[in-house]
Order: sequence, then C-alpha cells, then structure tokens
Amino acid sequence: MTTGWTYRDALIYIYSFTDYEKKAPQAYAPEFYDLTRVHRLLALLGDPQRTFQVVHIAGTKGKGSTAAIAESVLRAAGYRTGLYTSPHLHTFRERIRAGGVLIPEADVARLAETMQPLVAQIAGITTFEVMTGLALVWFAEQGVEWAVLEVGLGGRLDATNVVTPAVSVITPISYDHTAILGDTLTQIASEKAGIVKPGVPAVSAPQTPEALAVIKATCRSRGAPLTLIGSDWTWQPAESDLDGQSFTIYHHNARVGGRAPLWIPLLGEHQLMNATTAVAALALLPGVRLRSKALRLGLRTVRWPGRLEILGRAPLLVADSAHNGDSAQKLMAALHACCPSRRLHVVFGASADHVTPELLRALLSGASWAVATRSRHPRAADPVWLQVQAGELGFHLEVSGSVAHALDLALAQAGAGDLICCTGSVFVAAEARAAWFARQGLPVPASDPV
Repeated sequence: MTTGWTYRDALIYIYSFTDYEKKAPQAYAPEFYDLTRVHRLLALLGDPQRTFQVVHIAGTKGKGSTAAIAESVLRAAGYRTGLYTSPHLHTFRERIRAGGVLIPEADVARLAETMQPLVAQIAGITTFEVMTGLALVWFAEQGVEWAVLEVGLGGRLDATNVVTPAVSVITPISYDHTAILGDTLTQIASEKAGIVKPGVPAVSAPQTPEALAVIKATCRSRGAPLTLIGSDWTWQPAESDLDGQSFTIYHHNARVGGRAPLWIPLLGEHQLMNATTAVAALALLPGVRLRSKALRLGLRTVRWPGRLEILGRAPLLVADSAHNGDSAQKLMAALHACCPSRRLHVVFGASADHVTPELLRALLSGASWAVATRSRHPRAADPVWLQVQAGELGFHLEVSGSVAHALDLALAQAGAGDLICCTGSVFVAAEARAAWFARQGLPVPASDPV
C-alpha cells in the first residue's frame, strides 16, 4: 500500500544510496560495481528490459550526443523510443525520456516508492543501479520499442550492462577516470569494450591504434561483427554556421540519405562523427528501416544542450561540458572553425580528479582572459587550487566562487565581438545556462528540489 511519495521524497531516497557520481570509488571492481545486484533488482521488477530492444553506447566522449542522435532518428522513424543518459544538466528527469518527453515527477515518485521494498532486499545497491532499474521499468510501462542506453561509467561493470542489445556502440576512447578505469588506453578500452556481447554487432567510432586493437580483439573473441567509422562509414563536412552544419554520410562510398546534404543543429566536426556513428548503428538494427525523410528529420530536430551550445551572440556565449584533454581540444578546434578571430574568454571549473595539464593547456592556451570557478557539485575543485595548477603551467586565472559570478566577470571583460566559453564540466555548463537565462529574464530550466 502506497503512502503517496512526492518527487522530493523520491529523490532523497534515490540519492540516499552510495552515489559514485558524487564520490568516486577507489577502483572499477565488483565490490563497488556488482552486476548481480542489478540482475536481482530487475528480476524482482519482472525483468522489464526484456520487453524492448536496446542500442547500448559506451565510450569516453560523445556517447551522450550519439545516444541523443540515435534516439531522435528512431523517433522520427515512428518508433516508440526510450533514452537513458547521465549525468543531467538541471533535473534528474532529463536522464529518463520516452518519446522525447522527460519522465514526469509523479512517475518518479510512484516508481521509487513501489521499488523501495524490493531494493531493500539487495545489500550494497547504489544510486545509479536504482536509477537504472527505475528507468527500465518506466520504459516497459510506456511501451517503448527501442531504448537507447548510455553507459554511466566504463562499460564492463556498468549497471546498464545487464541488457543484451541489438547493437553495441563504442564512441571515441581517451584518458578519463584513470584512477578507476586504468591509466593506459588499453586498460580503459578493455573496460569500454566490456559491453560487446557474443554475436551482437558492434560499431566503433574512430579510435587510437591502441584502443582499436582492444576493440577488434574483443569483437573477434566474442564473434561480434565490427563496423568501423572512418572506413566502413565516413562523413564529409559541407557548409556550417552558428545554427548548425550540413554534411554527407557515406557507407562504403555510397551516399546515405538522398542527394542533398544532411543537416544537424549540433556544432563541431566531432558531432558529424557522432551522427555517422549513430546512423551506422541504426542501420544494423533488425526490422528497422530508416527512410531518408526520417533520417533527415531526426538529425534536424535533435537537441542536446550544454554541448557547444550557443547561448548569446554579442558577445558570443558558449556552454560546453568538455572535461578532459581530448574533449577540450575538440572544443577549441570547433570554436576556431565556427568563430575564428574572436578574443576568447574562458570560464573554467572542473572536478578535481579531471584536472590535467592537457585539459588546462587545451582550454587556456588561446585565451586572452580566464577565470576559475566552481559548480555546486560536491566534487568541484576549489578555484584557488585551479588557479595554482594553471599558474604552474604559466597561465593566469582570476578566481570566482560561483559560476554565475564568474559569468558576470566574463561579460564585463568581453566586447560585443568577443567569445566567452563556459566549460570544464557538465555542471559548469548547466549553471552557466541557468545564470544566463536568469540574466536575460528568460525561464530558468527547472532544477530539482534536492
């Protein structure tokens, strides 16, 4: 018998378990990430993951964008879709969507309360494991046909790795979470490739030779046919502006999607790679036929905020979630391509375990002015410490105690023709968005009560 939990009650309950997004474990090992817990929870819930088919996506960077693109195209093709991603920008509800719609607060509250006595039977369960169970149950309730699931961390031991997908996707692998996943690309790739299932087709975005060798070996050992982006599937950029970019996708040199170029509102050539990866994965789905009209509509209407997102035009204000050296380099390359010759001002904040010389150099080398700040996330680094780290590399950072104040400082520094980039973590991007909307008198994105 239910007692009528509120949405706030549900969030307090979900976050009451061990939350590795807020406090990272010491190692990527079964004592911290135990798939038997998830299997048991799903069994108690009636194995909802068996009621729909899955596209499963791992990787270091681009997996969220690739997931959003894949879901958008499937939805445009007329399928009932589910999308499970992490982390969120503003509200927990962003993580779980069906048909492009965020899970309602009432459903979060109802399902969390219903799950409580079942979760209580499983010792050591984590916040992300509870979230995953809730998402899969809701997808089943909503009659989802195709769910696109983004891995939370790693792959092999991630809570999402209890599904048998129709296709496994691995986006570009680079150094991230090295204290947990390993300090070599071989180790990290081994964890990411852990989502590959026997006999299930896999798709890999372009990789370093070291990471690709691991993916190829894993696919061979598991009898999983491997499709490679960059050889089997390729893309060709065309025209672009601040609203989006045109491009063409080729499969074995044959144009995909008709004669005219495709168009996507996401900026940066890395998003063209992500789109090509998503389309290649969807082409492998059994029973799914993607007509050109659906492909074009799905690409044109995809939305993925906080990723090279333009908030203002004079000065140009960008929010992006780049948080490691590789993603920061891609961000700076994209900014240089879409808006060259602008003076760059950087609002920077990051989690302490993500701050590396590579990240700092990528973000600060071209900046004429920069400020260190911190989001409200528990793992956010002290901006004074960030200032010291940057100083050791020869970069000067101002210091601000909040993202909103740091944005005010940047806007005071920048001219109408300059560029301000707020980056370093998804949490900095989120708070910059909220601060900008409030400053403009626009509706501020809804945030959670806890």
